Amino acid sequence: MDIAEIIALSMGLAWASGINLYAAVFMLGWLGGSGNLELPPALQVCSDPTVMAAAGFMYFVEFFADKTPGVDSAWDTVHTFIRIPAGAILAAGAVGELGQSAEVIALLLGGTMSAATHATKAGGRVLINTSPEPVTNWTASVTEDVAVITGVWAALNHPVLFIIALCLILLVMAWLLPRIWQGLKLLAIRVSHLFSKKRG
Repeated sequence: MDIAEIIALSMGLAWASGINLYAAVFMLGWLGGSGNLELPPALQVCSDPTVMAAAGFMYFVEFFADKTPGVDSAWDTVHTFIRIPAGAILAAGAVGELGQSAEVIALLLGGTMSAATHATKAGGRVLINTSPEPVTNWTASVTEDVAVITGVWAALNHPVLFIIALCLILLVMAWLLPRIWQGLKLLAIRVSHLFSKKRG
C-alpha cells in the first residue's frame, strides 16, 4: 500500500467509525474475507467469521435503533465510549506496518476524527429529534448508512479522491459543529424554562 492508500484507509475507518462503527467493521471484514482487499495484519481479525457475525448483528440492531427518535440519541450517548476508541484502534491498525511512531500518530488522529464525526452525528440527531415527524430522522439515518458504506468503499478503491472528499467533509463539519453546539445550548435553555414554568 502506498501512502495515499494508508491515509485513506486509516482516516476513512476512523471517520466511518464515528458514524456507524459496526457497518464499517463488517464491510472491512467482508472485503478482506472475500479477497477484494488485502488487509494489514492488525486488521485481518475483522475477516474472522465470529467478528463479522458480531458486527453484522450489532449493525442490524443499530439499523433500527438509529431510526427511532429518542432511542437514537440514547444509543449515540452510549456509543460515545465505543465509537471513538474503536475508530482510533482501527486507524492505528491500518498503519501498524509503518512502525510504532506512525501507529501512535494514527491513534491520535483517528481518535480525533472519530470524536468529530460522532459529535456531529449525535448532536445533529438531538436537534432533529425536536421535530415531531420521524421522516427527517429516517432520512438522516439512511443517509449516514449509505455514506459509511460508500465512504469505506471509496477509501479502498479511490484513495486520492476519498482524501479530497474527506477534506471537504472536514470543512463542512468545522462549519456545522459550532452551530450544532449553539442549537444544543438553545434547546437546553428552552427545556429548563419549560420545567421552570411547570414547577411555577
